[in-house]
Amino acid sequence: MTTPRDLLLVTLDVPGTRPVEQGDLSLALAGAELADLITEESVSLDGDRIVPGLAPATGDRLRDQASASLVRQAPYETVEDWLWRRGRGLAAAYVAQLQDQGQLAGPRHRWMPGGRPQPVDSPARRAAADRWAAHEPVLTALAAALGIEEAPVARAADDEALEDEALETVLAAVSGAVTELEAVRQRRRIEDAAFDNIWRAP
Repeated sequence: MTTPRDLLLVTLDVPGTRPVEQGDLSLALAGAELADLITEESVSLDGDRIVPGLAPATGDRLRDQASASLVRQAPYETVEDWLWRRGRGLAAAYVAQLQDQGQLAGPRHRWMPGGRPQPVDSPARRAAADRWAAHEPVLTALAAALGIEEAPVARAADDEALEDEALETVLAAVSGAVTELEAVRQRRRIEDAAFDNIWRAP
């Protein structure tokens, strides 16, 4: 399962239009996991519900955890529910795994930007860069949900390249979940500002 790893490395290597929040990245990583499971035919979608198939152990700890955590009884789980459940703390888990593998250097217990880990030169980093340079549609769509955009011409080509309905469902759900999470943050900021104003009032 390479899309989550590639997405994390791209997030660290390519400047975005806004700082990447840990919660947003966690949601996108959960979507990347699901996209890989669909591509390798370990799961399929029935509408927006995830139908598990055979998923043998691979030795990739996080990939095997993703497979093991699938709901295997009807009516199964929706893509949206999977993103919120599986995504909880997922960014930190992927950062820790890549650091354990020697693919990231930097603080181990802090989040970006102050504790931003840095990718080291490795085959994995080069593979992620090659996939990004090739405008691979799943990777670029997930990155776009995090505010990491490519040139308009490249994005137009990607829109034509992605024709898998299940993958489109996953990518749309990731974009919607990230938007929803930002709306929650915005409401909290407004509420906090209103609370501060109460205490500052004469």
